[in-house]
Amino acid sequence: MNSHLRFCALFAFGAALFVPAGLVSAQQYPLRPVRVVVPFPPGGISDGLARVIVQHLSTTQGQQFVVDNRPGAGTTLAAAQVAKSPADGYTLYFTDVTTHAINASLYSRLPFDSVQDFSQVSMVAQTPLILIVHPSLPVKSVAELVALAKARPDEINYASSGNGTILHLSGETLKSMAKVKMVHIPYKGSAPAVAAVLGGEASISFSTTPAALPHIKAGKLRALGVTSMSRSPVVPEVPAMTETLKGFDIVLYSGMMGPAGMPGDVVAQLNGEIGKMLALQKVRDIWTGYGAAPVMMTPAKFTEHLRSDIAKLGKLVKAAGATID
Repeated sequence: MNSHLRFCALFAFGAALFVPAGLVSAQQYPLRPVRVVVPFPPGGISDGLARVIVQHLSTTQGQQFVVDNRPGAGTTLAAAQVAKSPADGYTLYFTDVTTHAINASLYSRLPFDSVQDFSQVSMVAQTPLILIVHPSLPVKSVAELVALAKARPDEINYASSGNGTILHLSGETLKSMAKVKMVHIPYKGSAPAVAAVLGGEASISFSTTPAALPHIKAGKLRALGVTSMSRSPVVPEVPAMTETLKGFDIVLYSGMMGPAGMPGDVVAQLNGEIGKMLALQKVRDIWTGYGAAPVMMTPAKFTEHLRSDIAKLGKLVKAAGATID
């Protein structure tokens, strides 16, 4: 090698030493398997959606993306673990509305800041809840339910998946907006809450779509409304709650995050790839099966949405008097 070539090689090697580590990782990311922490057990909506995303990213990114289910302590254990992980893009977090927007107010103290300790990558889905009632309840609309609840204060029980959950806050929102009195019965999860309505232990409940839909189709439950601002394509015949109670808008959403300080190029790479995935018809069909709508957001928009939801749902948590400590 002549002196000129030797100089060029040494210069290139030396220059590489001074390239910021974040930039190198972004250009080459991912170089090894990526762990996606899901703060729920297998089988639910979050786990199902996360596994579709993981499979897609494993195919397109040339490395394995692996789901790591870490349930417990109302999702705070998993969130705290991710917040303390290296911000290199190799530990990601599949979040939902409970994990951040509700827990930020539900707990007086958390081992992390729900916004600042995370890098928001993208929202991926929004899922309305369905207001279900036992067929024996003599109501066939939200308006009729409100009228009955006003005529029989504190006689109608509503089941939820636990204190401070989105199902509980939906019930409290119904009570507040309709100015009615109902009795809250918390259960340990959405499936037990649906079972309580099926068994007649509770008269009504808000439920996730997958948990309630088979029973609605079988005629064992009656659907009165969905909690999104427009009707759901999964149950288009069911009115939106806002058609009766104007402004009723509570949806379960899911998204991808990582620890604070992730390289911007890595965040952009993941955001772009998730956007491409959500445009695929086969993925959109899977989302519909979960009662979910695909939602693509820039990292900045997702952060803005998160802050807004923390404020909005924080008011509902306070009004419900729900705390976990």
